[in-house]
Amino acid sequence: MATNFDEQLIEVLKKDLRFLNEDDDSLNRNEIINCTLKADKELVGLLIEDKIIREAFFDKIKDFWVFNINKFVDYVGKVKILDNSYTKFKNKIGLNVSGKYLNERGEVALVWPFKDCVLEGGMTKEGQKRNEIFFNEILAKDEIDRLLDSKVLTNFKKYTAKGEEKVKDFKRENGTIKDNLVIKGNNLLALHSLKKEFAGKVKLIYIDPPYNKDADSFYNDNFKRSSWLTFMKNRLEIAKKLLKEDGVIFVQIDDKQQAYLKIIMDEIFKEENFINCISVKMSSPEGVKMAHASKKLPRLKEHILFYKRENEIKIKIDKVPKNSWDNEYKTILERVDRDNMNLLKEIRENEDRSLDEIKLCKEILSKVKTKNIAEYLKDFKTDEEKHTFLHENAWRIIRTSAIQKTGKKLADEEKKKTKYKFSLIITPKKKMYFIKTDYDSSAKDPRIRLIFAEDYLDVNPGDFWQDIATSGLAAEGNVTLEKGKKPEKLIWRIINMLSNKGDIVLDYHLGSGTTCAVAHKIGRQYIGIEQLDYGEDDSVVRLKNVIKGDQSGISKAVNWKDGGEFIYCELLKYNEEAIDKIQEAKDTKILLKIWKEMCEKYFLNYDVDIKKFNDSKINFEKLSIHEQKILLLEMLNKNQLYVNLSEIDDSQFKVSKEDKELNKKFYGGK
Repeated sequence: MATNFDEQLIEVLKKDLRFLNEDDDSLNRNEIINCTLKADKELVGLLIEDKIIREAFFDKIKDFWVFNINKFVDYVGKVKILDNSYTKFKNKIGLNVSGKYLNERGEVALVWPFKDCVLEGGMTKEGQKRNEIFFNEILAKDEIDRLLDSKVLTNFKKYTAKGEEKVKDFKRENGTIKDNLVIKGNNLLALHSLKKEFAGKVKLIYIDPPYNKDADSFYNDNFKRSSWLTFMKNRLEIAKKLLKEDGVIFVQIDDKQQAYLKIIMDEIFKEENFINCISVKMSSPEGVKMAHASKKLPRLKEHILFYKRENEIKIKIDKVPKNSWDNEYKTILERVDRDNMNLLKEIRENEDRSLDEIKLCKEILSKVKTKNIAEYLKDFKTDEEKHTFLHENAWRIIRTSAIQKTGKKLADEEKKKTKYKFSLIITPKKKMYFIKTDYDSSAKDPRIRLIFAEDYLDVNPGDFWQDIATSGLAAEGNVTLEKGKKPEKLIWRIINMLSNKGDIVLDYHLGSGTTCAVAHKIGRQYIGIEQLDYGEDDSVVRLKNVIKGDQSGISKAVNWKDGGEFIYCELLKYNEEAIDKIQEAKDTKILLKIWKEMCEKYFLNYDVDIKKFNDSKINFEKLSIHEQKILLLEMLNKNQLYVNLSEIDDSQFKVSKEDKELNKKFYGGK
């Protein structure tokens, strides 16, 4: 039974499970405010049912009760409903309008809330919940400048075929670092740290970012869409600056966010630089997903948004096998062997043909006989046997097609000169066609030219890639992820399409390391950035396996043996170190110890009143462990998560002489 208004309000709000934190039964203030600003029907219904709460937050106009959203947000925003409010430990200072701080006003938005902000996005472990901070680009320009300043790098290691080695220097070519790099730390800050060295030098970017699904353990425990869009926008903007003028970017995403992401990328990369939205078959119509097929069509595909930065590009894509046989190819050539047919095609492709070569072609074609393919297929009992025969003999199975007017005129002349069923013509543009000389010349578009099935067994996959297997990926690289691991063959196709050996490939959502593993095997320079800790399934583990000669994935297809090397380093943590400690703490005693360390070592927000906190520890101890962590995290200055390069000589950060020298070499003395 509630004894006061606040307790009564808490009891009412706890009836809606959306407002409860997962770790305990405490209320999630942000979710309550978010639903309030949307005038959520369920929330309004809960509040209006209670007479005392109705009279506090609803205005009666004639016979109707009208919800006073601003009044309720004001009340909840100041955490009056929570006796464990951490704001009592902070002196609130900031710009406000009508008594409300700007970060509490929900009605001001440009395209989407937080669009003009920088979101740090600092989760370091899968499934970790973390309250994030937004910096407004206008009101907090100085803070953003410091946040995005180049960071000090540390814990350098080089991995080679001989094992782990010390890093003494970086290989450079035309002033640019040529080492493969894997960087651990916040990906936004790492991207900005790469800007001085790699701006305008990256040929290809592929990322597989968090999809912001309902069940995802995304940065900040399921970002709402506006936060997710801000998260993506911040990183895409700096990624564009790293691309060469003829560079390209591929972003893989699912149906839920594809349309929203397309609009952001149109804005950042410009709509005219959009190339394709590639659909990729990522699963088969089987398994658990089919249990709900009567309510919703099973989702079998994902999308890859493909943009260029600016200049024209040339796509080189390998063709893929056709799954079916074109029944138009129904004539098989007899009395011709494979070597002769290969020779014919070789001469056909050569523009500088000698008279002897032309004579040889005519001689080979003069001996050819034909038979209907049905005569062969009737002897096979199964479709599999027929399919095998057709593909093994595709080099000598043909169909005919119409030919242009000039070609028809030449073919008519050849037809008068030869008594054989097959011959050839050479057009004024030096193209050579093998032709059927017993065609009906009176037909409007007579079928004359020979088309060989072998030349069309493979086709360009276009923008729908359904030929890449997505099952059995656990073995690739000897590392596993619970979900979302992409096939090496998929990344291989993308990198091959638009890059050459030595080009730089970047992936700043590296995950299990597929992009870098593929780049390593096919001779591209790569940069991988990852801020999550995957333990034994980490990208570094995978790349070490590649160096040792990993034979999974595309290894056999590209004849990968072993070798190569890469350099690993980390952003040097400052407040991020304290955040890690807070997240890992198991009880209040440890958190109070961390608080003491925060006061002595780390950088707190300017409005934190240390004395008031220490005088009110009893209130802190009443909070749940989840709320205690939120409180301490709120007090840390998010601009000081990592050590800025400009502060590398500050004695409090204790940067080693070795690291100072390597940072100088990495940043090119800049």
